[in-house]
Amino acid sequence: MDHIIVETKDGVRTLTLNRPERLNAVNDKLSSEIILAIKKASADDEVRIIVITGSGRGFCAGLDLKDYAKRNPVADSRYKKLDELGWVGHQALGIVQCDKPVIAAINGIAAGAGFALALACDMRFMSADARVTAGYIRRGLSPDAGMTYFLPRLVGQAKAAELILTGRDIYPEEAERIGLVNGIFPGDEFQEQVMNVARELAAGPPVAMTLSKKLLAASPDTDLTTILKKEYAFIKQCFGTKDVQEGVQAFAEKRKPVFRGE
Repeated sequence: MDHIIVETKDGVRTLTLNRPERLNAVNDKLSSEIILAIKKASADDEVRIIVITGSGRGFCAGLDLKDYAKRNPVADSRYKKLDELGWVGHQALGIVQCDKPVIAAINGIAAGAGFALALACDMRFMSADARVTAGYIRRGLSPDAGMTYFLPRLVGQAKAAELILTGRDIYPEEAERIGLVNGIFPGDEFQEQVMNVARELAAGPPVAMTLSKKLLAASPDTDLTTILKKEYAFIKQCFGTKDVQEGVQAFAEKRKPVFRGE
């Protein structure tokens, strides 16, 4: 890939957006590579956890407006290249439907579709040096990439309205307080601390992790009875795995289980 650095170690697939000179803003190439990289990681049995982060000072500054300004906004818009979802819609669905839990390691500025990219992930960690913003309104735009779906579910409707309609910056302490991120780490040890979390999750049972993610993704828009049925079906599926046998045996032997995804 031209604009993503792909690394896999200890079951963790790290996708580093690599356009540092543009704060990892999304152009045509990067938009397609994000979708493809997530799809490949989801299908790779070697991968148990995915971490998305950015190179340099930015996580992802959203749409590359400098690149976009060179285009004919009617005839050459990226929003007409795919379908009614556009690349932003496929980005959001790709993360939510991915079989592996996805962590956003927000190392720097995350704005617009870059912020939405982080919101679509299952967990988010933020560098003490970073900031995030919906940002769209500053450029005369309405939100995309799932922003109006994910943000209200994390912070509530009123706070989401405030953050989208003002487009103001959100700094780490506030982001953690309102539930946008799971934790904040100092900038000089940010990547190391995120990887510690990722490796711990990667040691978990893959089947149960995938099914748990599917339940969480379905929960906001599903009635209780339907979720109860899904939970019952999924846990029965888990009971049929060797990982459950290993988990029970490890408990009896007072040791840490070794899960193999079987």
